[in-house]
Amino acid sequence: MECHDSAVSCLSGTLLIGGVAFLLHQRRSCTPYGRYAVGGGRCCPARLAWFLQEAPAFLVPLVLLLGGSRRSPQTTGPTLLLCTFMLHYFHRSFIYAPLTRGRPVPLPIMFYAAAFCSLNGFLQGHFLLHCATFDLTWLGTARVAAGCVLFAVGMVVNVHSDIILRRLRRPGETVYRIPRGGMFDLVSGANFLGEIVEWFGYAVAIWATPTFAFAVFTACSVGPRAYQHHRDYQRRFQDYPPSRKALVPFIF
Repeated sequence: MECHDSAVSCLSGTLLIGGVAFLLHQRRSCTPYGRYAVGGGRCCPARLAWFLQEAPAFLVPLVLLLGGSRRSPQTTGPTLLLCTFMLHYFHRSFIYAPLTRGRPVPLPIMFYAAAFCSLNGFLQGHFLLHCATFDLTWLGTARVAAGCVLFAVGMVVNVHSDIILRRLRRPGETVYRIPRGGMFDLVSGANFLGEIVEWFGYAVAIWATPTFAFAVFTACSVGPRAYQHHRDYQRRFQDYPPSRKALVPFIF
């Protein structure tokens, strides 16, 4: 398959513009799912919704990977880095989704998320498999090592934070409790912080427009969510830890 630079540029620009637009939108209102969902609309059960909306980001790159991409030493590095992207979405689709105890997801939110994951999965997969060119010394650079470490740290924080949140509820419960432990001792949005660190580490390792566009979109979409959760916790619980920040430890 040939590299389509125009498609890569267009999708990367769409991520950047969409991220900024989403950020501005969330300054005015909360995206209506989870604790901010409004009644009356059609919803999908949480476990099925999370699988359907996250799985395309794993399956689309997998199809590209298995679809006859050229194999050479020059493509080993990009392929391995694409596998880190797929690792995150494998976990979200096949481990996180079946275990989640969240509220039902409104159908429009699920469809938008599935469309985003499909387009982003194509962008990251197509770019790394068909457009990115790295020499054999690229994997040994300090930038790649630092990016991979950031990705690993972010994923550990993200997964561990999700486990803490899941354990706050018994099966069938929808109540909210104060999360404690791990990075939740420092920030209200520990799971969101982990995801942002993940994708900026991924972007640092690859150092290309599509990966940075995705990292920026992630920060613009889940960063405000962390701040909204922080305010919601403060309103719900009089004993909420006053030293805890919203997203960045000790800062904000």
